[in-house]
Amino acid sequence: MTQVFDEETGVVTSVTVIAAGPCPVVQVKSNDTDGYEAVQLAFDAVPERKLTRPELGHLKRFGIGPHRKLVEFKGQLDGAVAGEVVTVEVFQPGDEVKVSGIGIGKGFQGTIKRHNFAQGPRGHGSHNIRAPGSIGASAYPSRVFKGMKLPGRMGGKRVTQLGLRVHEVDVERNLLLVKGSVPGPKNGLVEVRG
Repeated sequence: MTQVFDEETGVVTSVTVIAAGPCPVVQVKSNDTDGYEAVQLAFDAVPERKLTRPELGHLKRFGIGPHRKLVEFKGQLDGAVAGEVVTVEVFQPGDEVKVSGIGIGKGFQGTIKRHNFAQGPRGHGSHNIRAPGSIGASAYPSRVFKGMKLPGRMGGKRVTQLGLRVHEVDVERNLLLVKGSVPGPKNGLVEVRG
């Protein structure tokens, strides 16, 4: 993330810089051949030794060089043809996009951080400052119900941020500047949909 200053008004806008592409179209799936409509894109060119033979075979079948990541976008991309390259030119400043990625993993966390539980009293000899409190009855049903909000692994799941706007498009460097924050760590892979 960084800031962009408007030269005329001096207004500061928080933006996330996304290196978006170039992404060659590997395969265009249709209802007739595959049973659903989707477009498969490749990203991040790598040497051949970094991929398995099945991955290399799939990419060579469609005439694409070795790429680290394959992503499918459901629905039809206007005029998508296998072999052509999709760049940031498909986006315009002001477009509304949704960005998906794997959120930052926080590890094993307690209920206060994970589920926003309130803390217990700190004074008068209390021992339940960060304890979750009661999690169920005693004699009946003699178990804890499924789905209770308990401590556990937090984060590290797929997250989609909706309603983000494209602030600026840098075609020469394949950069997309999106207003606000996007899911995932620095240098994480994200999917940008229009």
